[in-house]
Amino acid sequence: MSDEFGVESVYAELLSRAPENKMEPRMEPLYRAMEILGEPNKAFASIHLTGTNGKTSTARIIEAGLRAHGLRTGRYTSPHLTKVTERISIDGEPVKDETFVRIWDEIRPYLEIVDTELAAASEPRLTYFECVTILAIAVFADEPVEVAVIEVGLGGITDATNVIDGQVSVITPISLDHTDLLGETTEEIALEKAGIIKPGSFLVSAAQPADAAQVLLEKARDVGVPFRFEGVEFGVESRLMAVGGQQLTIAGLAGRYEDLLLPLHGAHQAQNAAVAVAALEAFLGGGVKELNIELLREGFSQVTSPGRLEVVRTAPTVIVDAAHNPDGMRATAAAVKEAFNLSRLVPIVGVLQEKDAIGLLEQLKEHLGELVDEICVTASNSPRAIPAEQLAEDAMAAGFAEDSIHVAQKLDDAIEWAVERAEAQNDLAGGVLITGSITLVADARILLGK
Repeated sequence: MSDEFGVESVYAELLSRAPENKMEPRMEPLYRAMEILGEPNKAFASIHLTGTNGKTSTARIIEAGLRAHGLRTGRYTSPHLTKVTERISIDGEPVKDETFVRIWDEIRPYLEIVDTELAAASEPRLTYFECVTILAIAVFADEPVEVAVIEVGLGGITDATNVIDGQVSVITPISLDHTDLLGETTEEIALEKAGIIKPGSFLVSAAQPADAAQVLLEKARDVGVPFRFEGVEFGVESRLMAVGGQQLTIAGLAGRYEDLLLPLHGAHQAQNAAVAVAALEAFLGGGVKELNIELLREGFSQVTSPGRLEVVRTAPTVIVDAAHNPDGMRATAAAVKEAFNLSRLVPIVGVLQEKDAIGLLEQLKEHLGELVDEICVTASNSPRAIPAEQLAEDAMAAGFAEDSIHVAQKLDDAIEWAVERAEAQNDLAGGVLITGSITLVADARILLGK
């Protein structure tokens, strides 16, 4: 059964609120909503993730591992690629349309109470992201799930998801992003993200810049929780390229896990997998009990991460990837060279206004420049997208020659041009990379039938 019209109606109602990039630095309305709803945030165990890059892929790997161990799972990630229900998953699948609509209808009157109280205090009503977060928690409590894997929207301390108290707090790699909101150094950003580390949890962190690692370490000690860092207590021991992904050996907190076939590309995804394994060990066995290797292998075999180095067409190879900051692009570039045997690459790039477009383009040129003769700049359908003409100026500032930059106002025109250029020399190893923002990737996947 489906309620497609109902989902679109709810989505339109959500969009009428403050947009996703206008998050309110507050927690009181979330706690008030939980109080009125009967504290659904305490109805299930949770693993809470923050970081700059890799959150969604890591969340998906953790979720797959939990499901392989027989647990009923929820997963909350953002943004979505095609449909808003993707944000709220039950046992690895987007929440059913009718459940999404039913739970929204049930909680709406209670959210209106919170809105009224906020208005009386001259504060903005609940935002889009706050409402979707409350909806996700209510869905997880209603199903019910045994454990939810929950990804922050932005930061940590005052992110709407911080209304939960995770049994495991996971920090993926921290780098400079959202500097206007979170801080201009990795230390300042880490201070925000450390907000999810709470008494009674267990900190699992990817390798971090020294200043960020110190912040996380001090927060863990302050609240008295165990902490484990990649590169110290766990990590990737070895990895080999394999058909459709890579074969890993991971040294975990409590065991060594060989022959894990991960159907994702890139060293950064191997790192995400190591963090996920440590998080699973922390959640399932307190970090001291070895996981069942066969169950872990089964979980890994089920992992997907749409929009992350995803091949959406062959002949020529068309890859979509949601890298949206300089560090993300550096990881993507390395993975493209490692995983795809391309002799020529035509990038299509579209970036959102709050991002470091020049820095991203500099990384693309530095690490993929030997494959790139021409680049296409465009814009997604997002109102936050940098106009294509401005992005062309950013590309020149990043070192691309003016005559190598093609400007396309529409993504479908950009794809047509890039495919023609990739095929222009009858080179069977030519490819196209569509990247720069999750919104551009989402548009491309729709246009290319994904």
